[in-house]
Amino acid sequence: MKIYVAQVSPRVGDLNANLQIIQEVMAKAEHGLCDIALLPELVVTGYPPEDLLLRPAFMNEVARVVEQIIKDSRNSCVVFGAPRQVGNSLRNSLYLAQSGRLVGIYDKQFLPNYGVFDERRYFEPGEGGPCLFEVNGWRVGVGICEDLWHDGLALKQQAMGCDVWLNVNASPFHIGKQLEREALVERRAISFQAPLIYVNPVGGQDEVVFDGGSHAVDAAGNLLMRAPLFEPWQGVVDLSAVGVTQCTPLPELLAQIYQALVMGVADYVLRNGCKQVVIGLSGGIDSALTAAIAVEALGAENVLGLLLPSSCSSEHSIADAEQLVKNLGIESITLPISVGVDAVEYMLKDTFVRWGKETPDVTEENIQARMRGVLLMAISNKTGRMVLTTGNKSEMAVGYATLYGDMAGGFAVLKDVYKMQVFALCRWLNEAVEIIPENTINKPPSAELRPDQKDSDSLPDYEVLDAILMATIEEKLSVAEIAAQGFDLVEVKRIVSMLQLAEYKRRQAPPGVKITERAFGRDRRYPITHAFRE
Repeated sequence: MKIYVAQVSPRVGDLNANLQIIQEVMAKAEHGLCDIALLPELVVTGYPPEDLLLRPAFMNEVARVVEQIIKDSRNSCVVFGAPRQVGNSLRNSLYLAQSGRLVGIYDKQFLPNYGVFDERRYFEPGEGGPCLFEVNGWRVGVGICEDLWHDGLALKQQAMGCDVWLNVNASPFHIGKQLEREALVERRAISFQAPLIYVNPVGGQDEVVFDGGSHAVDAAGNLLMRAPLFEPWQGVVDLSAVGVTQCTPLPELLAQIYQALVMGVADYVLRNGCKQVVIGLSGGIDSALTAAIAVEALGAENVLGLLLPSSCSSEHSIADAEQLVKNLGIESITLPISVGVDAVEYMLKDTFVRWGKETPDVTEENIQARMRGVLLMAISNKTGRMVLTTGNKSEMAVGYATLYGDMAGGFAVLKDVYKMQVFALCRWLNEAVEIIPENTINKPPSAELRPDQKDSDSLPDYEVLDAILMATIEEKLSVAEIAAQGFDLVEVKRIVSMLQLAEYKRRQAPPGVKITERAFGRDRRYPITHAFRE
């Protein structure tokens, strides 16, 4: 039995382009004399289509495309995902079509409603109809993504005696996700006593990145095929070819994170009609990594660095930013902000004196950050470049960012990347050749909004801060549980309080690439206004 596996990159809502992708896959499967052409979950619409599903005009077009795919099917049975209108409800469905006719339909039974998933808002669960179909004399079992994770359903299915099991997916990336998938697929194949093929899309969709990683195992759970991560791939899995494997090695975790960030930036920028970006370069490590990712995603010729020194900027920060520009080969512009900052402070001086508030404080610091935001957005408006913001997850967690200043922009590249991960990624990038200036990595982090300022003036060391944040955000531990791990109780309370109080800022932040299981915005949703305190 030969199965043509298509790890493709559909675009949400681009039904005609997605139809063309599917038709090309069908033609290749036909040319290769394959029994089946296998495509991902909701490949017709892209995933997640969200409230597009609630528009009748959209669903009418979906029905048209599905009918066209069925009509175009030939000897190779095409297996693909699409939403389906059933009376007044919708189903997340898998279609099988061959020789111009519909072989069968399977409706997803378990609808995920956690993290980035919101399927119960749109779909009704399948009613347990047949999931075993005959294709060219083979007994083919099918399932859709979340179905495979449910032991109860698997227990019912293992007695069916299929010849092969096909699982179509739209499974987004987070750190360690591929190993979780492969462990599950191995377990299910052994349970079903049949080879199992897992197909997953690739590409960025707003905050979410689909990493591919499609793979196949034999009935004993041995890996037969692993497609590359973070790139489209198509190929044949021949279940009769005993002992033949085609397994792309898994990249190390830092490489996976970097590839996810690059893909997230490329697809967000390009699919939203932009080609070029602008980034404020401070000489710090976050803006340096953001720029390196942008160059990888879009090309150096499409990245503009904006150096925005103030009276508080150190000479080494300016030098580090200039060295980064040279290392990356990007264009840069220097616009000192002191004149603009002085003008704003002059306009406000009498008002502040009137209130007895003339002593400089965080207000004056934020004026600097907001002046930078004004200039970045002016360049964006004038040239059509998208502003990439540079704040990391650690800063966003505790509110160490300025609304309408360094938070101003179209896409937050490092929004889900902790500060210590930023350091690790920069060191990893520099293993072959220096891309991020070593001084940028080694110097104490600073916002440089007042003379001799360091992040450590108001935050614990990032090793401690990140450990506390990961414990409360990723592991959902209480203040007492975190302190029991050896952290100072007063410090834990302070950090958790800062996390809660900064929710209003995060609601106003641009979207950014998700790499963890608890990304702000998509996965972690807390009320801004609430009275619970630990």
